[in-house]
Amino acid sequence: MIIMKELENIKNDIQNIAEAILAVLNIDVTIIDEDFIRIAGTGKYIDKIGDKVDGYSAFRKSFIEQVGIFIEDPKNSQICKSCDHIHGCKEFAEVCCPIVLDGKSYGVIGLIAFNNEQSKIMKGNIDDLMNFLKKMADLISGKLKAQIKTEELEVEKKKLEILLDSMDKAVVSVDINGYVDKCNHKFKELFNLTDSDLPEKNMFDVLNFIKKTNGNNFSKYKMGSFSYNKRQRNVKGIYNINKIIIKGKFKGYVIDFIEKREAIKNYNKINKEYKITLDNIIGSSELITQTKRNALIASRSTSTILITGESGTGKELFARSIHNHSDRVDHPFVTVNCAAIPDNLLESELFGYEEGAFTGAKKGGKLGKFELADKGTIFLDEIGDMSLHLQAKLLRVLQERELDKIGGKSNVFIDVRIIAATNQNLEAMVRNGSFREDLYYRLNVIPIKLPSLRERREDIPMLINYMIDEYSDKLGKQILGIDENAKQLLMNYSWPGNIRELQNVIEYSINMSQSKVLTLDSMPKSLITVEYSEKEDSIEKIRTLEELEIREIKKALAMYKDYKKDKDLAAKALGISRATLYRKLEKYKDRINEYLN
Repeated sequence: MIIMKELENIKNDIQNIAEAILAVLNIDVTIIDEDFIRIAGTGKYIDKIGDKVDGYSAFRKSFIEQVGIFIEDPKNSQICKSCDHIHGCKEFAEVCCPIVLDGKSYGVIGLIAFNNEQSKIMKGNIDDLMNFLKKMADLISGKLKAQIKTEELEVEKKKLEILLDSMDKAVVSVDINGYVDKCNHKFKELFNLTDSDLPEKNMFDVLNFIKKTNGNNFSKYKMGSFSYNKRQRNVKGIYNINKIIIKGKFKGYVIDFIEKREAIKNYNKINKEYKITLDNIIGSSELITQTKRNALIASRSTSTILITGESGTGKELFARSIHNHSDRVDHPFVTVNCAAIPDNLLESELFGYEEGAFTGAKKGGKLGKFELADKGTIFLDEIGDMSLHLQAKLLRVLQERELDKIGGKSNVFIDVRIIAATNQNLEAMVRNGSFREDLYYRLNVIPIKLPSLRERREDIPMLINYMIDEYSDKLGKQILGIDENAKQLLMNYSWPGNIRELQNVIEYSINMSQSKVLTLDSMPKSLITVEYSEKEDSIEKIRTLEELEIREIKKALAMYKDYKKDKDLAAKALGISRATLYRKLEKYKDRINEYLN
């Protein structure tokens, strides 16, 4: 590695100073650096620039001791006795002056007399000569200090550039009139600006969504949302403005920008669920193992997935795990609960809108969830609650891979993987006309059915142990396990709320427990009541076959009462012919009157 010496960086200035000394004194000059290498010289020393001076010369003494030295007769001087060239020395006199900056020696200025005339000039005015050389040495020190300061500033500038370019945010600093001082690469990329654009462009014109602030209204406009649709870039996000104040004077602004897509992507990275994979899903039963195996296979595809299962079985957990196993893992995972958002708001939530699309529309418009999920995955939970109108728009997104924003002048192409989920029977909804058949088949490309907790009871002990550890840590309690009676209660319960209900039960029990082991006493009383009720039901009086038949017919009629061919469907569900069903309806008409109209 080549290390530049400090004086080397200003050697042109030093050579000019050497020549100036020669012009004033008419005496040859040589100047050395800290390694005793000649970096400047006049007369006979011009050809020796780059050579190293004698190791035991007066230069070394002047350099080390930081003193000026005058040698009147070099051949008889004590200082010169150690010099290898003393016997062939042609010098008549010599003056040395160190170059010192902040207590450190950087080199030496030497004046050499090679004749009597030059020697007389030195001897006749030695004090003025030493003073003059000292000023020349100080001049070199000043230039050296300026050079070091310049280099330090260059290093700091480079550090700031690297720091700015390594930031996740787009950042720009502008003067009080809005012209760019500095910006990072992400800023240029976000707004599609080039280096040649920046000096000419006023940022308050280019980014016209930012209001120029002053001391009076700064707090009002120091942050806001933005929409930028220029230079083939269409981005939305938020910005923050900070004033640059130096010695009480306002000098400009620093503005940072966060794109909404990037914000969601970063949120997913820091969110603990970002790391969830199928390996984190608890259970080793055959049912759950096969379901995880199917989900892993599905994750390697780009096809749409439909996850079905009862409430609380972990549909979102599976959706996120599939995303995390896919090649879209470094892009956004966006969730939308279709049942939680009113239908009149869901359209703008999913597809977004342009500025001025309707009364009350935000300035700059709104980025929809589909756009936010671009290159990633969107999870549409409770898809069965979506209206027929929105089902038609969703179908277009699936078919054309583009969306029609509210108030938009053109469609927006998107690259999004869709995972939908529901606890409803979509096939039945298709039959009764409340869910589009074409959308159902578009969604149901890769179906994944999640088993209920009742169907995989062998996983319950493993789930209990995991949840005890999790909630003990969360609640700051030391619970070591669960006794056999409490475990049997949980094993035998029907779990209509599935894993979500089990979580609630374990959290409640840990809160209520007075010991280090969960017992029946810490279990919710409603759970124990249900168990006793189920036991009583199992030993209730025996019902007649006729009563059982009437009950099942009522259930079938109730289930299909909203369908056009309700009797046909009910008969099929009961496993009898349509004619047989009508005979039985006639037989029991007095007892099931409410279903016959």
